[in-house]
Amino acid sequence: MERMHDTDGVVVGAPKTTLRLEGAAILAASILFYAELGRSWLSFALLLLVPDVGMLGYVVNSRLGAMTYNVLHTIVGPAILLVIGLLTDDGLPSAIAMIWLAHIGLDRALGYGLKYGDGFHHTHLGTIGRPAQHTT
Repeated sequence: MERMHDTDGVVVGAPKTTLRLEGAAILAASILFYAELGRSWLSFALLLLVPDVGMLGYVVNSRLGAMTYNVLHTIVGPAILLVIGLLTDDGLPSAIAMIWLAHIGLDRALGYGLKYGDGFHHTHLGTIGRPAQHTT
């Protein structure tokens, strides 16, 4: 299998800026909606980084790591939780959804994108961190 380059599948220019601004908007909106729910800010702070547990997949390999990271860093999960919260009139799923969305928005605003299977550093928003040096 041919190895992807760090620039393959990377959004650049104005679309990249737009996606990062979109992340900031998601972060701001989720914080405002969380405030409206009247839930504990300590819980917010303690749970904010929980989606990063998806990085544990990288202990096995890059492909699994990308999959587990991406599952916890897409809007699908929190959107489902939000619908459940609204349909059941239960504030807890909605609060968890807002914390989860805040995490995703923060990541996107900072330039942390969805991962490709060739390594943690290769994301749809560009290369992050310091990739491992390849020896020849």
